[in-house]
Amino acid sequence: MGDGRWGGADRWRSAGRALGQVAVVWAVSTLTLLILAGLLPDFHLQSPDGDTFTRTALTAAAAAGAFGLLGALVWPLIVRALLLVPALVLGLLGFFLNGSLLLVALWLVPDGRGAADPETAVVVAAVMSAVASATSTALAVRDDDAYRRRLYRLTGRTRPRAPGDAPEQVPGTVFLQLDGVGHHVLRGAVAAGLMPTVAGLIDTGHRLVPWRTDWSSQTGASQLGILHGSNEDVPAFRWYEKDTGRIMVSNRPASAVELQRRAVRRTGDGGLLTFDGASRGNLFSGGADQVALVLSVAARRGRRNRSRAGYFAYFSDPANAVRTAGSFVAECVREVGESVRALLRRETPRVSRGGTYPFVRAFATVLERDVVVSAVMGDMLAGRTAVYADLVAYDEVAHHSGPHGRDTDRVLRRLDRSVALIATVAEHAPRPYRIVLLSDHGQSPGETFEGAYGLTLKDLVRAGCGLPVPRRVGRTRSGSEARDAARDALRLALHRPVDETDETARELPARPSEPVVLASGNLGLVSFPDVPHRMTREEIDRRHPALLRTLANHPGVGFVLVASAEHGSVVLARDGAEVPVAELDDAGPLAVFGRGAARAVRRTDGFPHVADIMVNSMYDPATGTVHAFEEQIGSHGGLGGEQSCPFLLSPPELSPAVAEGEELVGAEQVHRVLRRWLRECSGPQVPVPPLASLDSSDDGPGPLLPVDDPVAQDEKH
Repeated sequence: MGDGRWGGADRWRSAGRALGQVAVVWAVSTLTLLILAGLLPDFHLQSPDGDTFTRTALTAAAAAGAFGLLGALVWPLIVRALLLVPALVLGLLGFFLNGSLLLVALWLVPDGRGAADPETAVVVAAVMSAVASATSTALAVRDDDAYRRRLYRLTGRTRPRAPGDAPEQVPGTVFLQLDGVGHHVLRGAVAAGLMPTVAGLIDTGHRLVPWRTDWSSQTGASQLGILHGSNEDVPAFRWYEKDTGRIMVSNRPASAVELQRRAVRRTGDGGLLTFDGASRGNLFSGGADQVALVLSVAARRGRRNRSRAGYFAYFSDPANAVRTAGSFVAECVREVGESVRALLRRETPRVSRGGTYPFVRAFATVLERDVVVSAVMGDMLAGRTAVYADLVAYDEVAHHSGPHGRDTDRVLRRLDRSVALIATVAEHAPRPYRIVLLSDHGQSPGETFEGAYGLTLKDLVRAGCGLPVPRRVGRTRSGSEARDAARDALRLALHRPVDETDETARELPARPSEPVVLASGNLGLVSFPDVPHRMTREEIDRRHPALLRTLANHPGVGFVLVASAEHGSVVLARDGAEVPVAELDDAGPLAVFGRGAARAVRRTDGFPHVADIMVNSMYDPATGTVHAFEEQIGSHGGLGGEQSCPFLLSPPELSPAVAEGEELVGAEQVHRVLRRWLRECSGPQVPVPPLASLDSSDDGPGPLLPVDDPVAQDEKH
């Protein structure tokens, strides 16, 4: 009886505090309107004949109340109706939608005393939303219940799931991928004070260990291996497949679907996240049923595509939309300023940062970050068991600004704040959470191959084949993962077909006898589409006697891998160095690339879709530089330097990733470590459905591999 009375009293006190906070926010919003009406000539809260201050204040209160109600009731409906609009566009629309709501609120004020020009309404609405959000946050700082309610509201949650669905004593796990942040960069950022949250984790016992990527040191190969347990037959970021006549590109929707399908078929396992998991901002779903901004699901058409709906929770709060849109614009302006500053200072190396790049950078560093972090917060407040999220900001900026410098330092600080926010939300979640930080690869600096030698890899290959080389060399297209993902998300959301010719037909030669030359960072791939099998060295020499010698002896090339009828496969390097792959070790032509290089090359040599010629750029261990075959001054994709050494940071409650003295090698081994940690946190996982279920239709089981609907196919030759 007493417990009931006290419970009722607590509820009344909680309701009273909530009403008090609403009153304070309303009062502050009213005062804000009065101030703006005094400052902005095109914004009025009085009749043409003038009003007393009391009357004006009542008008402001009515407008503020109407605006608040519209924001709470109408705004979520508008956002849900606009889910087909890409997140990028919806974020920018936030300003104008919010301004429209203010005009409606002023129209609702009695006697027509409220009036504003449309452009002024946008400004007033933005200020109002920002002030109301800041006031709510300030009021919630010392009230855990209020702060928790605010978090639920910001992430689209109303309450945690039932205790039986998320047992409080069984911890969940959040895997947060800091895309492109290498082990060396993370340690340097911690030492320099750029990432105090990460430094605090290390100081409290979190284990920081490096791991070595496969030869293909890029997100497609690494994340596929981490989430699905197999990155077999992924030789690069982009490659040509002779049996299908298709160029596969890891961050193209149709290619991502196919890569995920192959991995699931190979392992017979749905992925790391099949048990109550969520995938946020990734290339692949990991088998999760809850997805947001996941490329392999974005390609699907039909009612089961929930990836776009993942950002509804974030934009359902008008303050979020306005704040993100404002930050987006500010980031675009900042990038233009930094680019101009680098140009005036004649900084080298330097690549083009014009065109759409400022918008792509803002997408990666602002919008994608905000939506993904919000989604992770919502997953934690919902008590979800396993969450894997990718923050791509550093990787995008490092491609164009280099992996070390003021631009990337700023991004690292923001990433640290995102980690701090997620750690704070974990304190309010219905179950404890263990947060694991990791990266998929690092970044190696260096001038582009074209910038250093005046020609692209494609030009060098054509010269070695005796084919004409254009006198004016065009720049290679950047392999920025965020750039392509942003463009394709826009087209897919608007139901427009993905223009696969950008990365496929454009790269295919006019004549089948000419080589297809593709770049993946500092890894180049050369294929001859008119030969159905992998060409041998002997066949290439008969057709183009100077090609292999031209490549192997070029100062910008570290080594070349090619099949051989006599030796199986061989590695060629300068000064006539030639080593059969079967005899390959970490000495000889691969010594400069460090431990594990021979193993990585040998493994890739066995892939069915390995190119006829694999070309790895030079690497200077004294400076840590490589030469990207794309327009990137921070690159990854091959062997050489920091790009091959990402990190894994885990809490002390989890077992060590590897035994002392051992190395963590390859994305597939990282997957096994993460699997083990999930078992340690949550006990045995649910059984994986049989392989036959992978081909289920829309009416059948879906969570295992939600990519069975028709997708836009990659271009074929």
